[in-house]
Amino acid sequence: MAILNTRLTNGVAANIHASSGSSAITTIHLCNTTGATVTANVYVVTGSGISANANNAIYTNISITAQNTYVIETEKFILANGDSIRANCSAADSVTATVSSIGI
Repeated sequence: MAILNTRLTNGVAANIHASSGSSAITTIHLCNTTGATVTANVYVVTGSGISANANNAIYTNISITAQNTYVIETEKFILANGDSIRANCSAADSVTATVSSIGI
């Protein structure tokens, strides 16, 4: 099992997990470390060279109140080589994304 932490930006959605080989995402935690409410977006992007956009969004404008964490754990994502999970938020450096994954 692997854990990866990524600070989110408010611009282009950053990779919070890039699959090399096949992998399964077991949980994603979005932790707001600021004193204000922020929103976040999460995308599942299939293949390289594809941008994160409305066509591959799985969560949009998730409201995360100050000093709280939003946990995505009810659905496991199975990714092929080159697939990725990306995310961004409404205020740069306000959310840390933690992804738990396992190779399959």
